[in-house]
Amino acid sequence: MTAKTNAPKGATMNNSTAPYPFRTIVSLILLAGNFLVAAIYFHIVNP
Repeated sequence: MTAKTNAPKGATMNNSTAPYPFRTIVSLILLAGNFLVAAIYFHIVNP
């Protein structure tokens, strides 16, 4: 006698939305700012 088991669904749920959209947007803005500061430092962009 074996018990009928369902297939495991995994640790995460599969949905189409991003899990942390605010963190993603803020991190991309900070990354763009970092590239801007590096461009100013290496005289690629002269303000």
